[in-house]
Order: sequence, then structure tokens, then C-alpha cells
Amino acid sequence: MPNTLNPLELIARRWQPSAAFVRRAALATVVMAVIIVVTGGAVRLSQSGLGCSTWPKCTPESLTPTAAMGINGLIEFGNRMLTYVLCAVIGLFIIAARARHPRRRSLTRLGWAQFWLTMTNAVIGGITVLTGLNPYIVGSHFLAATALLTVAVLSWKRAGEGDEEPRELVARPVRQLAWLLVAATGALTVVGTVVTGTGPHAGDAKKVHRIPLDWQEITQLHVDFVYIVVGLSVALWFTLRAVKAPAAPRRTVLELLACLAAQGVIGYVQYFLGLPELVIGFHMLGSALVWICVLRAALALRDRGPLPEGEATAAEPRPAAAPQPAAETSAVSR
Repeated sequence: MPNTLNPLELIARRWQPSAAFVRRAALATVVMAVIIVVTGGAVRLSQSGLGCSTWPKCTPESLTPTAAMGINGLIEFGNRMLTYVLCAVIGLFIIAARARHPRRRSLTRLGWAQFWLTMTNAVIGGITVLTGLNPYIVGSHFLAATALLTVAVLSWKRAGEGDEEPRELVARPVRQLAWLLVAATGALTVVGTVVTGTGPHAGDAKKVHRIPLDWQEITQLHVDFVYIVVGLSVALWFTLRAVKAPAAPRRTVLELLACLAAQGVIGYVQYFLGLPELVIGFHMLGSALVWICVLRAALALRDRGPLPEGEATAAEPRPAAAPQPAAETSAVSR
């Protein structure tokens, strides 16, 4: 019986993408994940959450919006169609990662993880409509989009590095500080979704159920977490300078601090202007960018060598590992 090849293997036999192409495809998934976050916010802020009254169709009788549904139907349906664009971009990344030689299973697994997260979030989005914009489901929808963004950033990082055992560039306490920052930012994101669930922008002009919490109090908790994240970011920056960490990790933390400063300005502007929709949209974009910067800062503290076959995406020399304390050297985390 002749051997049968799956389509991905057939493509791999005929196309050999460069390492740079794979990395650009991974970056494209990051960009699309951010766009999905922002357009999802636009649906809510334009009161188009129920622009399509059901799911998976737009109406019980029509797959697409009708003229009578107006701009809200077009916005909601357009956001649904972006899922297909996202899947196409993720598919390109999976194909490129599979066709690249030598094969790197970690990249294709990350690509498939993005695909299934996208499918899961599409279902959650449908449940959001079917439950009349239940705020808990809406929050889950946003958090699933954030999970997709997380895997996309991991894919982008892995596409630009080799497959050697991770070599830590700083001591364990510094790495723990970085991951504490990641955890605090994740908590900030969760609290932010609760703020959204209690706030005035429910996603539809009709009365929609909101989370029964005091909006002022939950907003203050959100601000408290912002101060924690900023404090940890500043602490990480000074710590990296103190231990003479390589330039790349210090640069990622500087990028994070710049993003936090811009996000802080946007946050205060939206609060004192009474939550205008456009400013909230920029705040959602900022939250996605902050999350990307936090992940990059944590992932920059280890090195996995050059890309296979010595094909690199940057001309920078490989950074030297920072000296470890004698008691810790044998226990470096892998």
C-alpha cells in the first residue's frame, strides 16, 4: 500500500520558508490577536453586542445582517468575520512552521493551540449573544482572547530562538520577580474585566444585566493593582541594572515602562472625562500592549541559543549568562 502524506507534509516537501518568514508569520498572529481584542471592545462600546440577535446565524432567518439591522448588525457581523481572517493567519503560521526544516514541533503545537483557542473563543462569543450579553460570559470572552494573545506571543518568541536547554541570564530571585510581575498583570487584567462588567458600557442599548458590585470600589481595586504592576516593573528595572543583566532584557523592561506610562495617562483621561467610548478603546489596546510587554520582559531573562542551522533573525551576539550565587548554581531552573 503506498504511503499517504497529509497536506502539511506535502507542502513541506515543496516549500522551504526561511526562519525570518516563520517569525513574521508568528508576529502576524500577535497582531491579529490584538486586533481581535480591540474590535471586540468596539462591538461593546458601539452597543453592537446584540447587533446579530442570535448565533451562529445573524438572525433566525439570515446568516448575514439585513438592512433593517443598521450599523450595529454590520459591526457585530464584521467582528465575527474577523475570526476567519485570524484563522487564516494562524493557518499560515502552522504551515510555515511545519514546512521549515528542521521541523520544530514546539512551533506547530503552539500554532494549533492558537487555532483551538480561537475556536473556543468563537463558541464563547456565540454563548455571549445567546445569553443576552451576560457579563460573566463577556468577561470570559475577553480573557479567552487574552489567552490567545499569550500563546501568540510565546509563538513569536519561540520562532526567533533555538531549541537548546534554556540558559538563565540572571539569578533565580530576579526571574521570580519577573514572573511575579506577570502574575500581578494577569490579576490586573482579571480585575479590569470585572470593572467592565460593572460599568456603564454593557454592549447594547437595551438594559443588560451587570455584575452586582460597586463600580467605584472595584475601580479603586483596579487602580491598586496598577500601582502594584508599576512598582514591580520599576523594581525589575533597577534589579536588572544592579545585577548587570544583558542589554536585551533591560530594553524590554524599558519598553514596558513606556507602555505603562502611556496606559496610565489614557486610564486617567477616560476616568475624568466620564468614560468616553473612543478613549476606552485606546485603553483596551493599551492593555493588550502592556500584556505583550510584560510577557516579553519575563521571557527575555533566558536564552535558548541560535535558530537551527545557525539562521538568526538579529545580528546581536548571544548574551552571556549572569554569574549565579554558588549555592544556587546547581539548582538553576530549567
